[in-house]
Amino acid sequence: MRILVANDDGYLAPGLQALVEACQGLGDIEVVAPEQNASGTSNSLTLHRPLSVFEAANGFRFINGTPSDCVHVALTGLLEQRPDLVVSGINNGANMGEDTLYSGTVAAAMEGFLFGVPAIAFSLVDKGWAHLDAAARVARDVIRRVVAQPPSPGAYLLNVNIPNRPYEALQGLALTRLGRRHASEGVIRQLNPRGEPIYWIGPAGGAREAGEGSDFHAVAEGRVSVTPLQIDLTDHERLPLWRDWFAGQGAA
Repeated sequence: MRILVANDDGYLAPGLQALVEACQGLGDIEVVAPEQNASGTSNSLTLHRPLSVFEAANGFRFINGTPSDCVHVALTGLLEQRPDLVVSGINNGANMGEDTLYSGTVAAAMEGFLFGVPAIAFSLVDKGWAHLDAAARVARDVIRRVVAQPPSPGAYLLNVNIPNRPYEALQGLALTRLGRRHASEGVIRQLNPRGEPIYWIGPAGGAREAGEGSDFHAVAEGRVSVTPLQIDLTDHERLPLWRDWFAGQGAA
């Protein structure tokens, strides 16, 4: 098996090293990660400047771009052979609910999925790398089990969030849906050294829909949340309502 490993925290992040070590012995590993922290870049691609590929002393390759850039470049010309699996992470902080829309960690995995490659994104729920060793063991467990017996043929995209607990204190895996967050808190206004206003994006909102079956509920109970994701953003539930509305407007 050929495994491509990426992340959004940058090629020097402890979580990337931990995920690479978790994949040791499972197949041939290639690492292509961002040069710098690219959290919150979502699925953005760099289109208005060229990208450069560098190699670190440990053999990791890194790119001066986004997580999506890394996987895209890897799959469309950098790697000699197409990988069988793309894994991303281990992220320094949760990617649950609406976080998945902004997450560079999820985006790196999603880029592989867009190319038809099975992909898994891994995140530690709390920032700070506490119990990263346990998260790496979980990542290895998930990869081995899913690769050995996938639920269906073809590509899949999984979003895995791991509570910061010792491995023995984790309460197993939970298949979950995405929860919902409250709206983000307000921007933080400051002044730069020249007295001009600058703005920092405020913290993410707290959990709003965290009922049973959600990713928020699972991790609160100490379970590893595993959420299958898809790309289709169509509002299927409201399609009939819009169809009736269009008909009433005389639209085709």
